[in-house]
Amino acid sequence: MASGQETGKPFERLASVHNPPLRVIVVGAGLGGCAAAIALHHQGHEVVAVLDKVRQFNRLGDSLGLGENAYKLLARWGCNVREIQEIGNQAPTMKIRRWHDGKVLAEQPLMDMAGYIGHRGDYHDIFLKWVRDRGIPIRMGCDVVAYADSETEPSLTLASGETIRADVVVACDGIKSLARHLVLGARDDPVSSGYACFRAYFEPSAAMAADPARNAFLVDGDSVNFWIGPDTHVVQNTLRGGREFNWILTHRDDGDVPESWFQPGDMDEVRRLVSDIDPAIREAIRSTDACLDWKICYRKPLPTWVSPDAHRIVLLGDSCHAHLPTSAQGASQACESAGVLALCLRLAPARDDIKVATRAYEKLRFPRTRVSQTHGEDLRDRWHNVLKNVGQDIEIDPEMVKIKNRPLYDFDAEQDALDKWDEVSEKVRSELASGTIEPLC
Repeated sequence: MASGQETGKPFERLASVHNPPLRVIVVGAGLGGCAAAIALHHQGHEVVAVLDKVRQFNRLGDSLGLGENAYKLLARWGCNVREIQEIGNQAPTMKIRRWHDGKVLAEQPLMDMAGYIGHRGDYHDIFLKWVRDRGIPIRMGCDVVAYADSETEPSLTLASGETIRADVVVACDGIKSLARHLVLGARDDPVSSGYACFRAYFEPSAAMAADPARNAFLVDGDSVNFWIGPDTHVVQNTLRGGREFNWILTHRDDGDVPESWFQPGDMDEVRRLVSDIDPAIREAIRSTDACLDWKICYRKPLPTWVSPDAHRIVLLGDSCHAHLPTSAQGASQACESAGVLALCLRLAPARDDIKVATRAYEKLRFPRTRVSQTHGEDLRDRWHNVLKNVGQDIEIDPEMVKIKNRPLYDFDAEQDALDKWDEVSEKVRSELASGTIEPLC
């Protein structure tokens, strides 16, 4: 992170511009939902509750990156981001290697990719703590089964039969969010991206640490490496000085398997896929006991993120702008969207203008998230094609394989919203007056 970057100060809730403060329900207590709750609280809105359908959070997932674009917002909202930095990967650089022999094709500062990389579950625990520190209720076991849009108070209904009302509902419950159906007016099913990931995260055994065939990336503290080849790549990183080990194998796959982080993987298939990879990483992968199989499904960009009638139910994070793993920006972009939505609601002080705020939010965020999403698509395609039909003696231009996320980090999502508010809100008012909302895409 850039020197001098704020690392958080005691949080301060701004005075609400509404009387009484806007009441907001957040659906989904993942990273995006937590960021939304924190940002809304910071801007003086009342977060009635953050709802999640699970009854207990576990340390799920594996590696996650957060960039400076997210950290600057979290720090501004009073979050002590050192809590995340200190548990993240401490490697100064990352190496991009040739698939079969591990030759380094490019080396970059780790910050060029994803900022600090840490375990998703550990980061989630810290985000949850930040929410609870602000006195925001987190309600578990709340499965939303229906939404109702309303000019006065949108509502949602839980499986228990309880109905909860507020001024605004923010759906941050992922790519399968029920609110997508309401916003779009139709069901949209995911389609295969043509790729899948085998993923494993574990504590290396003493035997692995002592085995020269498996410990090449355990002996010098934290490391981050990528092996790229035709239509495939492997990501490897360690945390806590090598006490935790993560690998992710992305490969061609058109299988029709439900989107799930918890589908057991076939280690025999993994061993087949890495049979010709660099020996320095091969045995560490091949000797792994178990992995998960995650089918990367594709969602086309949405024409709207806001409910069509009262404009008071809003999508945020993966529910409207999911990213490929190669973007390394999914959580960071959710933080940006959280900040912009909370600020837009503040910039429209009349309750009748909530619809102006939500529609301005989607117009401000859509172009930015599309840039971030396409960075991930571009990187995957460059990695998977640059070595096709190329001889071993051909030198590869490092720029052909480098990660190009650094320009994303200088962006200040809240300042961008402030700078563009007058223009965008005027456009929204015109569209609302005409009764025709211009689609995002």
